[in-house]
Amino acid sequence: MTQRSRVDDLVVVVPGILGSRLADADGHEVWGLSGPALLRGIRTFGRSVRGLALPPDLGDGHPGDGVRPLGPMRDLHGLLGIGTLVDGYDSLLNWLENHFTLRRRATKDQPDAPANLVAFAYDWRLSCRYNADRLAERVDEELGRWRASAPERAGARVVFVCHSMGGLVTRQYVERCGGAEVTRRVITLGTPYRGSLDALLSLVNGVGPAGAGLTALARSLPSLHQLVPDYAALITAPGGPLRYAREVTSLPGTDEVLLKDAARFHGALRDSGAGAAYKVEYVPVSGVLQPTPTTAEVQGERLTGRLTIDGTDEGGDGRVPRLSSAHVGPTGRPAYTPWEMHGSLQNNTAVRQALYNWLTPDPPVRRDAEAANVPLVVAAPDTLVEGEVYELRAAVPPEIREYDRVAVFAAAEGGPVRTLSNLGGGRYVARLAGLPAGPHRVRVSTGSAGHVVMTALVLVRKGGAGDECDR
Repeated sequence: MTQRSRVDDLVVVVPGILGSRLADADGHEVWGLSGPALLRGIRTFGRSVRGLALPPDLGDGHPGDGVRPLGPMRDLHGLLGIGTLVDGYDSLLNWLENHFTLRRRATKDQPDAPANLVAFAYDWRLSCRYNADRLAERVDEELGRWRASAPERAGARVVFVCHSMGGLVTRQYVERCGGAEVTRRVITLGTPYRGSLDALLSLVNGVGPAGAGLTALARSLPSLHQLVPDYAALITAPGGPLRYAREVTSLPGTDEVLLKDAARFHGALRDSGAGAAYKVEYVPVSGVLQPTPTTAEVQGERLTGRLTIDGTDEGGDGRVPRLSSAHVGPTGRPAYTPWEMHGSLQNNTAVRQALYNWLTPDPPVRRDAEAANVPLVVAAPDTLVEGEVYELRAAVPPEIREYDRVAVFAAAEGGPVRTLSNLGGGRYVARLAGLPAGPHRVRVSTGSAGHVVMTALVLVRKGGAGDECDR
């Protein structure tokens, strides 16, 4: 049995956008597409998606439609065109329980034991301010119960582990909702502190294969507008300066009021000194090296993403640029920078090794040797139509010794391990045929076929007219 390291604080896991299951007023699940159901649901979800769209001028309120969160997404999930495919949170929560003195619920042998591991699900459609208020209510309840459960826990504080937008919800709670007083540390995995171009591309260009229903949903969300870049990211004229999205009023698909409110939201977080006053430590985890849209060129009524800003490719995790996720503020430590894609950061081996030091002063029970790690730049499609060949390309940075002689492997979950062909110059490629319809994790490794470096996520869709989810 694995030895568990001691944690005296309350640990709260906060998922990203789309990362919480939602139910309607009758208790029927209206968002929970993950694992094997993802492919089936993506073809039918458009029939009811209009019921999740929000009315205009909602601001930081709730629409009163009875929708409520059920819990975090368990498995691989996503709505194509709104963000990216994201792995679930069950693996992370189980790992935390197995390796630390953390529990989500009572067990048969300890039915009255208090919980000190909380998975905070929230309605990801709504503004980060609204959800920060809900987080405050939940933390007050859970921390009070944990502190009261034993005298030695009276001084316990909160440690947050947040993925993507969950870090913005948490930062709003800490900086603007009184949470700084009880918070010890905020660990953020790919949180877009300065926004993500991916959100703006979804708003302007629409939600690709999912049809008009999902596009209308995306464009109604205050949360998605709060993920729009809070830095100058738009090229509106050849050779012209970069401009903020809120300054370009002609962008189709965006709500001018929501964009300006999002700018105020980010500005208020930057100007707050609450976290610094209470010495709250922010620990950003920023995926690096992956091709990441950072700026965009306005071309008519569409945006074309670019990987560079001011002529420099700063990379990121494929969705959130490094310039956005690596820098928090005066109480943030330098970012931990694994080479991993956005949707898999919470389940990355190197990130979990680092969590040992961030969650407990105890020495780790076991740490895998990191000497075999070789940084990889991976490019692979998010979606395929069944029958298409999945082409995965990898590159090893030239500063790595013998970068053009590295053994690189790839394997779809449950499938055989393939060695990537060496194209020379540190470039490698594998073409995987015959992936069945459904979601897949493709593990990429170096050094040995069993050493996982990073994970690419892909959804293989069935072809034909039945694949259109607005029907």
